[in-house]
Amino acid sequence: MLRIGYVRLRDARSSEDTAALKELGCHVVRAEEPTGPTADDSAVLASILDFIGPGDQLVVTRLNHLAPSSRGLLEVLTRLEERGAHLYVVESGISSEGEGGRALHAALQAVASVEPPWIDRRRRGAPADDIRALQAAGVGPVEIARRLGVSRMTVWRKLRTMPA
Repeated sequence: MLRIGYVRLRDARSSEDTAALKELGCHVVRAEEPTGPTADDSAVLASILDFIGPGDQLVVTRLNHLAPSSRGLLEVLTRLEERGAHLYVVESGISSEGEGGRALHAALQAVASVEPPWIDRRRRGAPADDIRALQAAGVGPVEIARRLGVSRMTVWRKLRTMPA
């Protein structure tokens, strides 16, 4: 059985989490900086979920390292189950194996069913490079906002902070 540790580097405690996972006997510990609000933005976690095999265990110190919402957690848990792998959460002692795993899955499904659907769909601002390129092409701020799917205020803020 391979034990793979995973940490999302969000705060000062994250470096302690990395050390704790190594002490717990994780064969591999992977850490990454969050690049966005959703689990889909987690390239390292995605590669672990693609790599992990039957009987292996994904170990995290806290459940919120896997996803920002219960729907995201449910997706990760489902992918692990499809691969024949298990989850172990150090802080709470939760495991996805056996009866505890079925209870965890049921709890996440219950919470996800009442969770507002927009939690997973937080908007991201448009990249400054895209705004700059459109402005250089002669496109006005209102049209830039429409093309990039952001508010006009977002475009104006980014234009104000960009060097001329």
